[in-house]
Amino acid sequence: MAKGKRSRIAVAGDLESTRLAATLGLGVKDARERLHLTQHSLARRIGLSQARISALERGLGGATPLETWVAIGIALQRPLAVSFTRPLMEPPGPSDAGHLDMQEGLLQLLAAHGRTVRVELPTRPTNPSHSADVAIRTRDGRYLFVEAWNRFGDLGAAFRSTDRKAADLAGLAEDGEVRTAWVIWATASNRALLRRYPGLFQSRFSGSSRAWARALRDGTPPPRDPGIMWWDRVGPVEVRWPHRTGET
Repeated sequence: MAKGKRSRIAVAGDLESTRLAATLGLGVKDARERLHLTQHSLARRIGLSQARISALERGLGGATPLETWVAIGIALQRPLAVSFTRPLMEPPGPSDAGHLDMQEGLLQLLAAHGRTVRVELPTRPTNPSHSADVAIRTRDGRYLFVEAWNRFGDLGAAFRSTDRKAADLAGLAEDGEVRTAWVIWATASNRALLRRYPGLFQSRFSGSSRAWARALRDGTPPPRDPGIMWWDRVGPVEVRWPHRTGET
């Protein structure tokens, strides 16, 4: 019995899955070589054959189960991220939508405490390109400066940018005191970044993460020392360091 003609959507689905499999295969090969793994050693980690890994790297993985790709990503320390795109007929949002979502969440959270909050507050009136991400003015004239990050490029430049903006903002505070914190989107890549450089982040952000998260959520006084927190769908969350003590 002859098979019926395949629909246009089914054909398009096959083509797209072939493209995705080719992209994933190249990614597997690149990540494996960066870790100095052979195809055989990678296959052994996840219970596949060397021939299967070879086929996947050549782009022949269109029908491979999702759980296999997930396992490969974990083995390569490159977790797989899968999601649907926005609807094709929906107008594109701003390129910094993730960052804006964090700012919006912080605004709603902080407004509930009756604090005066400014987003993208110019720290140098003569140069509007220098601005504080989220600046909270307290009743005693001090400033809390919160930088929201959804991803990083040059980490050193990010540190220097925060220092520069905090110094500029100190000129606007009545007593020159500015307390700073970072809020970071809790993605797998950002968590991996903090795991890779825990000493670097802890030296920069010595304030209690728990106390800073409480300050933003509940309106309590923040620590004097700079802090760092995760941001998830419910708001700021404490960063738990594996060997850090003294959090209150």
